[in-house]
Amino acid sequence: MREDYDFSKGKRGAVIATPGKKRITIYLDADVIDSFQKQAEQKGVGYQTLINAALREASSKEPVTLDALRRVIREELHAA
Repeated sequence: MREDYDFSKGKRGAVIATPGKKRITIYLDADVIDSFQKQAEQKGVGYQTLINAALREASSKEPVTLDALRRVIREELHAA
């Protein structure tokens, strides 16, 4: 092993970039993380994978409009 190493041209971060992924910092409530970690352990996958899937599903849904909300309320009141 050498006594000295030259890190002057070194770069911080992952050695191999993951294609299609972007590293961010996000703060989530502890109970949310705990819930995803428990689900991940049961399913045998990573908790970040589950969080990513939940965010993808939520972002792919159409936003609730006032007209859509009124329609749903009318349908529910009519059914009751």
